[in-house]
Formats: sequence, C-alpha cells, structure tokens
Amino acid sequence: MNRRTTSLSAAVALATALALTGCSSSGDTPELKVSGAYMPQPVMDMAGGFLTITNAGGTADKLTSVTSPLSDDVTMHETKNQKMQQVKSFDIPANGELNLERGGNHIMFMALKQKPRQGDKVSIELHFEKSDPITVEVPVEAPNHNPQKH
Repeated sequence: MNRRTTSLSAAVALATALALTGCSSSGDTPELKVSGAYMPQPVMDMAGGFLTITNAGGTADKLTSVTSPLSDDVTMHETKNQKMQQVKSFDIPANGELNLERGGNHIMFMALKQKPRQGDKVSIELHFEKSDPITVEVPVEAPNHNPQKH
C-alpha cells in the first residue's frame, strides 16, 4: 500500500509539472499590441484602415479577419506590384510586426453604413489564429492623413 501511494504521488507531481510547464512558458505564445491605428475620413462609401500590430512573443500569429459595426463587408488587402488584392490573412512574425499602411497592406471597409467624420472613432475587432480578439477604437483623420515612420 505504501508503494502504491508513492507511485500515485509521483504521477500527480509529474502531471502537475507538465501542466505548469505548458501554461507558463511566456515565449511560446504571441504577445500582440496594436498601435498607430487610423482611418482617413472616407470620401466615398468605402474606407481604408491602417495600424501596426507588434508581436513581442516567441510565436508567430495571423490576423485572420476584421469586424466592425461600420460595415458588414470588411476585408484585408495586400498591395503587390501596385495592384491591390484581397487576402485571407496576414502573418504576424514572432518578435516582429505587421504594418498596415497607405500604399501597402491595409484593411478595407466596403458599403459603409454611415460616413465617419474627422475626429470620430470607429470601433473594430481584430481576430487572430491563436490570440484572443483585440478591440481597437480607430480615430478618423483628415482624408489625406499619412503619418510618416520615424
């Protein structure tokens, strides 16, 4: 009986150690942060969205979709050879960043339910392959707004 108790204790200790190892490795999960978000004031019934997602974690993730009360048709586009095409996701590298900016990869809001004005904020929700969704309040800027990277 004593031997059985010792084996059971060892099994419980091993299971606990394995469970803790799986949960506490901070380098094994994406650590996402959003910055620099903005939307130029739309001049038609569509708008672009721009932001940077920084991943301080040791595991890559993917931006898989964007939703917003502003539009039921929010898509992601990449720009290659000066041509825009829709994509299903954007990679967010481990210890790296995803830049969505004018002239490059970006978010498109089609068939706007209303036209936000400069000074307004538009709520969006970013959805990821591994991470929990992130809600961002995106400021609406002047139609020609284009921040320069430093």
